[in-house]
Parts: sequence; structure tokens; C-alpha cells
Amino acid sequence: MEQRYEEPKIVALVRLLNAIDEGTHDFEGLRASVDERQPPGTRTVRRYLQELQSAGFPWYYDRERGRYRFPDGYSLKALRLRPRELLGLVALGRVGAALGGAFVGEVEGLLERLAGDNGRHAPPVSVRIAEVDLGDEGKATLATLQDAERASRRVRFRYTDKRAKTTERLVEPYGFVISLGRVYLVAFDANRCAMRTFAIDSITQAAMEPRVFAKPPDFDLEAFAGASIAGVLHEGEPIDVTVRFAPTVAKAAKQARIVRERRVADREDGGCEITYRVASLDELVRWVMGWGEEAEILAPPEARRRIGRVAAAVAAHYGSASQ
Repeated sequence: MEQRYEEPKIVALVRLLNAIDEGTHDFEGLRASVDERQPPGTRTVRRYLQELQSAGFPWYYDRERGRYRFPDGYSLKALRLRPRELLGLVALGRVGAALGGAFVGEVEGLLERLAGDNGRHAPPVSVRIAEVDLGDEGKATLATLQDAERASRRVRFRYTDKRAKTTERLVEPYGFVISLGRVYLVAFDANRCAMRTFAIDSITQAAMEPRVFAKPPDFDLEAFAGASIAGVLHEGEPIDVTVRFAPTVAKAAKQARIVRERRVADREDGGCEITYRVASLDELVRWVMGWGEEAEILAPPEARRRIGRVAAAVAAHYGSASQ
């Protein structure tokens, strides 16, 4: 059982905000920044992070660097706020989230002006809607899903997949991921008894259900998204895939931290072999294809068969080299 954290909550929130503002801490670093001698438990820190995000502080997890930080141009350092003043900002953000509608935008605008670095325009807070174009219907859908996630309520909606097939879904919303200009819902599909991701702009008729749910205490959104290159593609249980890179691209390959878990082994010829733990074979296959003949999937056999089929299909598109 997780040990109860005894530090006053306001102190913990202020320390957590300062640590995020530094932009140099992973999750364990955040825990230690709150209290080195008695760090709060994992669930406690995740709850604090959720409260700060709901209050309008736009922290995010930088997967490439493995650090929690604010977007560029957003900083709290210049404010020199006292603890109670920071608590006031947190409370203000909660009020805006609770009231919803246009008032949310007003509160977010105020927080932007307060926390913007040297007057520069800071990105929008909470979900960074400026990076995507959801439209009015999409924004309303996202608001409903966010309300359901915060209230731990199930949601029923209609979903149209990439093959234009529409299905009825009943899900438990666990969080949201932004990838390649789109916002995705990460949720447990109650009818299929499996985790799924849903593009917000493909959801219609979203409505909260009376039934509540309990999110698994060990669910980690960063870890879930970290097993996918895009953060959203999952075929089932993660699998290890080993790729050999030629010496000419080995350095670049080692610097490309595409997923959270990987193992790197240097070769005597200057190349390297990297084993990635991925949630989607097809996604990794497409990524490896981008390295051309400088990369080769070594294992497992199914991954080699898949990239072979893709390579053959690509070759067929262009015919023989003599044409």
C-alpha cells in the first residue's frame, strides 16, 4: 500500500511546478524534487500532475528527452510568486474548468499573460488546441470526453475508423495524446475488453453514462504512449524488435529515441543493433523503411516477413529499374 505523503499539499504543488519549470526531471526526479527524504508515492504525484494540468498549467512529457517540462515560451520564473499566490492560480484554473464554455478561454488567456516569458505569446494551456484543428464539433466532443475522464464516467459514442466503418463504442476514458496534428482518446473499450485509441475528430454523438469506473492504479499514460512511435498505435502486447543499422547511420539511429524502451549494442564495424519494445509492428516497419538499405530488421521472424511484404509491394509500384 502506498505510504501517505504528509507534506502540506500547497508545498508539494509549488515544488512540483518549480521542478517542471526547470525542465530537467524525469518522473522519479519529480518525486525527489517534492521531497528528497520522503518522496510522495507514484499515484500521489500523478494526481498532483493531473490537478495542475486541469488548473491550466500546460506541462507535458518530452518523450525524446525523457523529461517533464513546459512548452517553449512558457515560464513561471519571472513571476516570483509566493506559495499562496501559486495556489490561487491553481484554484482559478479549477474554477474555469468547472464552469466551462467561454469562461475557460478567458481563464486560459489570463494564465497565458501571467506566465508568458517576457511578454511573448505562450501556447494555449491544458490540451494544446492551437496545434490541431478540431472544429466546433470536435472541441465539444473533446470537452465531453475530458469531463468524463475527470469524473471517472463511462462514455458512449459512434466511431468511424479509417476504413469508413462506423461502430458504437462504450469506453472508460484514461487520458489524451496529441500526435501529428490530431488529438486521440486513450480508453478501455468495455465491449472489447481491451485498450484502444480513438481520434477525436472521428467521434460523434459522445455522451456520458451514469456508470462510473476506477482507472487501474498502475496505468501509466506516458508508458502506454511511449511504446508507440506516434504515441497512439497499439496492436496488443508490446514486442521486442531488433534492427541492425549500418555504420553510416548508426549515430543518428542511436539519437532517434522513438520509443521509451530500447537496448543499444555497438558493433565492431561501427554500426549498431537496437532492440525496440514496440506496440505496433507495422508502425516500426514503416519507420525502418525510411532508412533504406542502411537498416535491416533482424528479429522476430514476423517483423522480417512484414517488412519483406511491404518492400515487395513498394517495388511493384515502380516496376523494374530498367523501365
